Amino acid sequence: MHKILLWFISLFFLNNLLLNAQEKFTISGTISEKNSNETLIGVNVIFPEIQSGTTTNEYGFYSITLPKGTYNIVISYLGFKTISETLTLSENIVKNFSLTESLENLDEIIITEDIERLNIKTPQMSINRLSANTIKDIPVVLGEADIIKAITLLPGVTNTGEGSSGFNVRGGATDQNLILLDEATIYNSSHLFGFFSVFNPDAIKDLRLYKGGIPARYGGRVSSVLDIYQKEGNSKAFHMNGGLGLVSSRLLAEGPLKKEKGSFLFGGRSSYAHLFLPLFDLDNVAYFYDLNTKLSYKINNRNNIYLSGYFGRDVFRIQDSFENSYGNAVFNFRWNHLFSDKVFSNLSLIYSNYDYDLKLNFVEFDWVSGIKNFNLKYDFKHYLNNKFKLQYGLNSIYYKFNPGDIKPTTESSGINPFKLTDKYALENAIYLDTNHQVSDEFSLSYGLRLSTFHRMGQNELNVYENDQPVLFNDNFQIYEKADPIDVEIFKRSDVIAKFLNIEPRASLAYQINAKNSIKASYNRMSQYLHLLSNTNSPTPLDVWTPSGKYVKPQLLDQFAVGFFTNFKESNYTLEIESFFKTVKNRIDYIDGADLVANNAIEQVILNGRARAYGLELLLRKNEGRLKGWLAYTLSKSEQQTKGRTSQESGINNGHWYKTPFDKTHDLSVTGSYELNGKWKLNSNFIFQTGQPTTFPNGQYEFNGITIPNYNDRNTDRLPSYHRIDISARYTPKPDKTNGWKSYWTFGIYNLYNRRNAASIAFRRNQDNGKNEANRLSIFGVVPSISYNFKF
Repeated sequence: MHKILLWFISLFFLNNLLLNAQEKFTISGTISEKNSNETLIGVNVIFPEIQSGTTTNEYGFYSITLPKGTYNIVISYLGFKTISETLTLSENIVKNFSLTESLENLDEIIITEDIERLNIKTPQMSINRLSANTIKDIPVVLGEADIIKAITLLPGVTNTGEGSSGFNVRGGATDQNLILLDEATIYNSSHLFGFFSVFNPDAIKDLRLYKGGIPARYGGRVSSVLDIYQKEGNSKAFHMNGGLGLVSSRLLAEGPLKKEKGSFLFGGRSSYAHLFLPLFDLDNVAYFYDLNTKLSYKINNRNNIYLSGYFGRDVFRIQDSFENSYGNAVFNFRWNHLFSDKVFSNLSLIYSNYDYDLKLNFVEFDWVSGIKNFNLKYDFKHYLNNKFKLQYGLNSIYYKFNPGDIKPTTESSGINPFKLTDKYALENAIYLDTNHQVSDEFSLSYGLRLSTFHRMGQNELNVYENDQPVLFNDNFQIYEKADPIDVEIFKRSDVIAKFLNIEPRASLAYQINAKNSIKASYNRMSQYLHLLSNTNSPTPLDVWTPSGKYVKPQLLDQFAVGFFTNFKESNYTLEIESFFKTVKNRIDYIDGADLVANNAIEQVILNGRARAYGLELLLRKNEGRLKGWLAYTLSKSEQQTKGRTSQESGINNGHWYKTPFDKTHDLSVTGSYELNGKWKLNSNFIFQTGQPTTFPNGQYEFNGITIPNYNDRNTDRLPSYHRIDISARYTPKPDKTNGWKSYWTFGIYNLYNRRNAASIAFRRNQDNGKNEANRLSIFGVVPSISYNFKF
């Protein structure tokens, strides 16, 4: 407690130190969209005469302190009409603004000169933002707008192929991404194993992807942060919008609970392609559904409350032999309180649950696993003056892990009921973030996060000789499971293992001139949770395990440097970044690791390390009838697990090997062309180096059985991946502003029918006895059509 008091005393001292004798006053308020009263994130509040300004936070609030005087204030935001007013600052002022959509300029990729200059100056780097309108313009498979597919068109972001879940950032694994929906953790971001994302674009207000230079308010993952906020709902009038597609539909309703004071939002999506499978004599099922909800209420000018939630479910069944279902459920209660015109706070109480159910009817058992957490967050944003801003807060998360509960599905099943040992953990953190405008040319962002992790008591924990759950067999040069020599019993309040990590963060920007700047960043992050996965399983496994006695937390150090420029009057922007990162204690699996229903997972994993480095380029065309971007990444991602002693060979003989998400070249080109008021054409081209894999390099026979012999891990690659997608949006009445508004979207995914390999399997041809390779492709050319409406 004394440390926390010392921390706040330091903040108070710093506040007084930075204030000078010049008389200053504060202007603060909220900026919202005029028709709906929806607060807007990232609105620019600019004072051109003094080259100063700020932006609204996640709840539309802004605050800036300036010397006494008369100023011209400019409020600008993408896709909205700019407001310019003159005001006299002779006392503290609370001033709210309402912005009106710009009918002449609705495309949210467009960037104005003022906004770009502000971005050039800020020390934030390795951050990408996409609007819901931009995402809806991008052609995707089956015509369903998809957030995850959209961000993979950005530099440094890939996935591991069609039909795969999640995404990879700068050579990191999918479990190294922190995915937040209204501050609640989403543990699986995909529907139907990656064909769709869990995020309904109609319900999304803001999306930010942090790849590096991650602020100290975020923690718990070592690769990236995808921070998504839902809309609050229209507090002025009732509206509905939705869409009808070939395989799925969606509907969203929003309106006032009490006009100008409260609002609601309810949205739902569902796929229904499986309903047509019986027409083809197929007894298979594959569908998803999800629900979004949010309630908002303004108590008074200083207090707002929010209740938001998400529930999604996937079901996948192959006849009567196999069934898999999984889903996320999250709820969040938030209270915004304005202590003063300079101190904004947000208190959040969050519940998140992810469960995974696998039924294997041919062996007559049902396996259920999952992870739950309860999260308390209290965050403050302190606007000390126009050159110095603080963010600080605390966070506490309680976890419950269910590794597996196995039950027989029939009375004749040979499977006995078996419950794997539940695991518990407590993660705490305090943080301080600082944004410091040192001079007109030089700005800094720096912070510190202190995180702790306590692995709490559980019913049973194996004890091994010399604390080594994995043994090395010198005769066969392989790793094997160790037999426990005892079992420890703990009370829930006991602490099995504890970790403490200090995580410094720093970013800087130097503005060379009005059009050019250079930036650099460093961040250290800790990750205490690990996703266990085995790509050889019949379905992707989602089993999370905490750090503890035998599993260490992952520790990241990442450096990045970049050059940012506008040219041709800001019609074009160019971002070039280079990064290098290392990760300690990245888990690796011994050969033949079995992850299904394993109550002693420590027996099949070792702690290794990983590294990734590369160069990213993002070139945007921001204005004109043709807009879009080109993104290119040149990178390398590797992993290494050495032997624990000189006698051990380690994994892959202790050599560095390519991770499954290593993509040497990743190129995407995204464009949109406004043909006229009714037609808008969109397209994208993607090229990626093939995914690393391991092919057999020979075979031998033993007792009449042919056994393949394999190369070292991931020394081979699948063929390169590439495709072109196109779409056209047709708006019958583009000038209509009231009543029923609609548009059609026509698309073709994989235009030239490229049969990209999801995997390659080797087998013996039964007819001629020769070995052959069999390529599995998920999609060829896929046409789509959808009807979208709003009223």
